[in-house]
Amino acid sequence: MFEDRSYKRTFYSAPQSVESLIAAFLEPGIIVGSFLAVSGHFDEPLMRPALTLCLLVFALTFPGRNRFNDHPASALVDVVSSWLMLLSILFLCGYATNSLHYFEERVLIWWAVITPVVQIVAVEAGRRVQRWRASAPGSRRTAVVVGAGPLGHKLARALRESQGVICLGYFDDRSRDRLHPAAGEELLGRLSELSDYVRSHGVREVYITLPLGSQPRIVELLEQVQGTTASLFFVPDVFGISIIQGRLQDISGVPVVGICETPFTGTNQLVKRLSDIVLASLILVLISPILLVLAIGVKLSSPGPIIFKQRRNGLDGEEIIVYKFRSMRTLDNGNVVKQATKDDPRITRFGAIIRRTSLDELPQFINVLQGRMSIVGPRPHAVAHNEEYRKLIKAYMVRHKVKPGITGWAQVNGLRGETDTIDKMKARVEYDLEYLRNWSLALDMQIILRTVRLVVFDRHAY
Repeated sequence: MFEDRSYKRTFYSAPQSVESLIAAFLEPGIIVGSFLAVSGHFDEPLMRPALTLCLLVFALTFPGRNRFNDHPASALVDVVSSWLMLLSILFLCGYATNSLHYFEERVLIWWAVITPVVQIVAVEAGRRVQRWRASAPGSRRTAVVVGAGPLGHKLARALRESQGVICLGYFDDRSRDRLHPAAGEELLGRLSELSDYVRSHGVREVYITLPLGSQPRIVELLEQVQGTTASLFFVPDVFGISIIQGRLQDISGVPVVGICETPFTGTNQLVKRLSDIVLASLILVLISPILLVLAIGVKLSSPGPIIFKQRRNGLDGEEIIVYKFRSMRTLDNGNVVKQATKDDPRITRFGAIIRRTSLDELPQFINVLQGRMSIVGPRPHAVAHNEEYRKLIKAYMVRHKVKPGITGWAQVNGLRGETDTIDKMKARVEYDLEYLRNWSLALDMQIILRTVRLVVFDRHAY
């Protein structure tokens, strides 16, 4: 479902190009700079609230996204949507802390209008400069790929899509019937001919995609090519495993390849937790009358407790207690847990209503404040279900690299309610892993907004 991805998105590292470095500071710099410029235009003094706002905005938006290679329409949509998401978060923070009165209304309005315009202009300017640099004769880089298999073909395609790189072809010792069909048509020679070809054609980059089992051949190849001026890159074959937030890092001079890691480290962890606390606090205040009405309805619907405390696996697989409004006559929470099905006789009449509208999940905002859950993340499954599915689905437990959520990427893509087949659960897990690979604050806000729409119109939960 999600395997066909560009190679460049499998791993990330610190900015390594001028464009990436500029992009990292461009977005937060423009947002802060626009606020300072508008404040100066209206002769507003920079008091402590304004400086605090600048620091908060910079923390929420750094590092900025590199949009120079995006299609202009995609960049426009991304800039506007990200800016609206950020404004929503700032407004909620200001409302929750009663600090909106510290800022002039005209300053905030002009800032909200000007900032995305300046961002779009800056992105377009950066795109034009990048194209101009790439078109310069000295900027064109020639490259060859060692290994004409599926990985080599995938890499060559990615190189050709990037600006400034000309992929000349492949080198491989295997017979053509063992090569990728498209790569075999561009075979330049055997490995023994690589060094001479690099020298004679002035190749600037050599990418080695041979499997790790070919280590002696790789070492011999490196010794040959190191006699040229070409830059050498080793491309590990990691597409057979699920990569989550893969990145390259240096530990006291030792290169380390990260394969599976949580996206919530450092600044991301702070941003995620801060947004959870602010949004959960505000939502609980707003829905408190609804919680009271639901509690009375559950109590009158059937004998038993109002809150059902479920055993679930949370961050790093640790067992946690999750709250829900009780919707059934029985409380299954042991070693064998049967999922709710359509027309399940265990569900009360009132319980069917709150399950269909997801109102039974509202107490989990308390779990968010406790730090057990997040507003957005993979939905927690019963402990018994985890023990069952971890043996049947590849990388199932990787979804526990983050806190479970009240709603998630799988749920807004149609995978709410009962997962009555192994294929449905596999699909849910794939969406959960996709969320871990591509997390951003804007994605969280998008999921929240789509969840609100689904609560009103979706009928797949029961």
